[in-house]
Amino acid sequence: MAQVKISKELTAASATSIVLGILRDGESYGYAIVQRVRELSQNEVEWTDGMLYPILHRLEAEGLISARWGESETGRKRKYYRLEPAAAEVMEDERRQWTTIHRILTGLWAPKMS
Repeated sequence: MAQVKISKELTAASATSIVLGILRDGESYGYAIVQRVRELSQNEVEWTDGMLYPILHRLEAEGLISARWGESETGRKRKYYRLEPAAAEVMEDERRQWTTIHRILTGLWAPKMS
């Protein structure tokens, strides 16, 4: 199956929801977040570090996530990100918005009865 080409606009619009949703499952680091997006999309969506880190930095500046330096299993330094309490309200708002958009598109794309 060919990889889906997601527009920059849709990627930007969905990035906050995706990152916060991944971090809802627990603390993570950049490479693992990129891998999780690939896994969740069944290898159809591939984020890059250059796309992810500005999002993480913005979410950190907004107080929705925080970061700490830690060591990986191999002893390498790695920055770990986790949700902050302020993220709960934003995540609920994002969920409502995306659910509404999904409902609209599903209704528009449903097969028409003749």
